[in-house]
Amino acid sequence: MEWTIHQVARATGTTSRTLRHYADIGLLAPSRVGANGYRYYDDAALRRYQRILLLRELGLGLAAIAGVLDERTDAVQALRAHAELLEQEAARLDRLAASVRETVRRTEQGEELDVTTSFEGFDASRYEEEVVQRWGREAHDDAQRTWRGLGEDGRAAHGAEADAIGRGLAAAAARGAAPGDEDVQELVRRHHAWVSLFWTPGAEQYRVLTATYVEDERFRATYEAYGPGTAQLLSDAAALFAERELA
Repeated sequence: MEWTIHQVARATGTTSRTLRHYADIGLLAPSRVGANGYRYYDDAALRRYQRILLLRELGLGLAAIAGVLDERTDAVQALRAHAELLEQEAARLDRLAASVRETVRRTEQGEELDVTTSFEGFDASRYEEEVVQRWGREAHDDAQRTWRGLGEDGRAAHGAEADAIGRGLAAAAARGAAPGDEDVQELVRRHHAWVSLFWTPGAEQYRVLTATYVEDERFRATYEAYGPGTAQLLSDAAALFAERELA
């Protein structure tokens, strides 16, 4: 049995453009291309795509994923290894959740943070390779220096602003707001300013960045956690903002 590129995209929550990009870089080729130009994926291709998604969930960049897949290890053995890594990641997320709950408790009771427990589960280095590949080493290092320089209060304020923007966009999406609505554009303006604390993107850079909020499963999950349609509204509204305000 085979599936078209649109069926695979719909079933996996990705986009046809992402699948075509994976084919272009040699990461995931369709099993065949029909005379009509349609791309088809068989069972073997879907199994490979599942491994790609698993490795993406673990934070690996595309180049690293290609290296793992090219090792041609036994499929069952590889899946067992992936499962172990996912279990390790689940444990890390449990520590992260406990850390955040402890921060909430201390904040509500007016206590200072405990540096030995407040950052359990955080691992900023896991995305380093991907950030460097996409935006450059200088952008990564500048962002890291800025983040370290914010201090606890600055980092908390930055996180609170991200949460406020996400909640505002979710409420707008729930009532069916359009990307060009004034209140939506104001939220996007705040989002651009939030990003610009580390790096100020121009029109095309901002459009590409916010497009990943829909195309990348991790970003989409982050924004969709606020409510259905949040990621898409932000991406569409940001494209409009970039055209009007940044071009």
